[in-house]
Amino acid sequence: MDKRKVKDIMIPLSEYATVNENDTLEKAIKTLYQSQKKISADAYKHRAILAYDKTGTITGKVSELDILKALEPKYSLFGHTDYLAKMGLSRFGLSNDFLHSLIENYDLWDENCESLVKKTKNRKVKEIMYSPQEGEYVNEDITIPEAIHQFIMGHHQSLLVLKQDKVIGILRLTDIFKLICDLIIKK
Repeated sequence: MDKRKVKDIMIPLSEYATVNENDTLEKAIKTLYQSQKKISADAYKHRAILAYDKTGTITGKVSELDILKALEPKYSLFGHTDYLAKMGLSRFGLSNDFLHSLIENYDLWDENCESLVKKTKNRKVKEIMYSPQEGEYVNEDITIPEAIHQFIMGHHQSLLVLKQDKVIGILRLTDIFKLICDLIIKK
């Protein structure tokens, strides 16, 4: 494979949807919509929002799944579910019937979506954001194959790109996949 670097295909922070971690979910979603309007029709849309603190440091991400989980606060009763979600619940022998029983037993989604949205839209981004861990950062100068390895081993959808310990962009799995598809088609 060629020796392209992460910095060659990452999306610079200036072109990605960002909000302050103290902004509301409603503002974050509006920012995401505005960001998506700027993207050309043939490019993949952003599916997350990056959050920064008062110093401008990126402190977290809010994904589509994070937003959906925030609608139903009772999911917090299950504790830290990110690990289980990455593993896939079916690997633990949990059937669809069991998952359905959780909805009934915990009264999940017992309100209509409009009511849940009304309650959730004013929550602060920092309340629902995901704070990336060490393995979710990548240096701008590593090669694409090294980044692919990090995506595979960590089951990540995106990696934050660092230059001298400062986040300067985001590398999305979808952009890596497009690059590989383009290489396959050209051969």
